[in-house]
Amino acid sequence: QVQLVESGGGLVEAGGSLRLSCVASGDIFSVHIMGWYRQAPGKQREMVAFIRSSGSANYEDSVKGRFTISRDNAKNTVILQMNKLEPEDTGVYFCNANGIRHTGQAYMDFDSWGQGTQVSVSS
Repeated sequence: QVQLVESGGGLVEAGGSLRLSCVASGDIFSVHIMGWYRQAPGKQREMVAFIRSSGSANYEDSVKGRFTISRDNAKNTVILQMNKLEPEDTGVYFCNANGIRHTGQAYMDFDSWGQGTQVSVSS
C-alpha cells in the first residue's frame, strides 16, 4: 500500500500565504505524478496543480502566478506554496500520487489520496 500524509493547512487572511506538504510512503517503486486537488463546500473536487517526475507542472487557471508546486523525488514529497490567497481558495486540499509499487513479488500501479487538510482564507 501507499500512504499519503498532508500537513500545512490552516486559517489565513486574504493576501497571506500557506505551504502545504505531502509525503508518500509504503512499497513505492516509482512515483509518476504528484498533485493537489481541493474541494470547496458544496462543490466538486478540482485539480489545483500537479507535477510530473520530470519537474514539469500544470496549474488550474485561477492559481497561476500565485501557487507554486514542487517535489523532491528522493523523498517522495510534494510541496504547494500558496501566495496571495483569496477567500475563493478556501476548501479541503487533498494530495494525490500515482505510480508503481512493488510488493516484493509483483509490480502494480497505484493511485493514492491523502485524507485532506483544511485551508480557510478570511476576507
